[in-house]
Amino acid sequence: MSTLTVSSASLHYGAAQALRGVSVKAEAGRITCVLGRNGVGKTSLMRAIVGHHRLSAGEIAFEEKVLDRSAAYDRARSGIGFVPQGREIFPLLTVRENLETGYAPLKRADRYVPNYIFELFPVLKDMLSRRGGDLSGGQQQQLAIGRALVTRPRLLVLDEPTEGIQPSIIKDIGRAIRFLRDTQGIAVLLVEQYLDFCRELADDVYIMDRGEVVHAGDAASLDDPAVRAHLTV
Repeated sequence: MSTLTVSSASLHYGAAQALRGVSVKAEAGRITCVLGRNGVGKTSLMRAIVGHHRLSAGEIAFEEKVLDRSAAYDRARSGIGFVPQGREIFPLLTVRENLETGYAPLKRADRYVPNYIFELFPVLKDMLSRRGGDLSGGQQQQLAIGRALVTRPRLLVLDEPTEGIQPSIIKDIGRAIRFLRDTQGIAVLLVEQYLDFCRELADDVYIMDRGEVVHAGDAASLDDPAVRAHLTV
């Protein structure tokens, strides 16, 4: 069972505290969405999970193994894939080369691009020789997701996958996330500000405010006015 458990996580940047005792769980075959206003600690939480920031206190465990001080590349090898906010593709590399950077944590026999990635995002197959920087923002987001999937993740962490993306591609990304949950059994953890996107996709939701989790429940709980109040500016 591919389960991520974050327990009482705190994180500091110098004297500033970004996370305050945050506990979150993401389970295999389920989509877990973390919501909240800007600056409440969502990205800090995601980057702590994938090993880019070290916790001040608390624990992160994946598949019952405590990650503790594991480096980001060790977490990738353990089955954690990451799609960062802003995509962070390599603009001067081709689409093919960007996808092949996902080979790094894989054994030699697994160093190929699974066909289902091109079925989810056909534009990537059509543009294999195109430089990443020449793609539209939506196409770059599809490339970033495809690159993460090349690593064969059992947990996929996505930080605001719909940010700045046109509606048609948001629908494609939503279909891809459902496919990963329903047919691949991947645990999906995503940060999002697009409320309707989360309501349609999520099995479980967490809402953060000022570095803390202020609500945890199922997607239906987002229809509660008291819960939605945590998301209003």
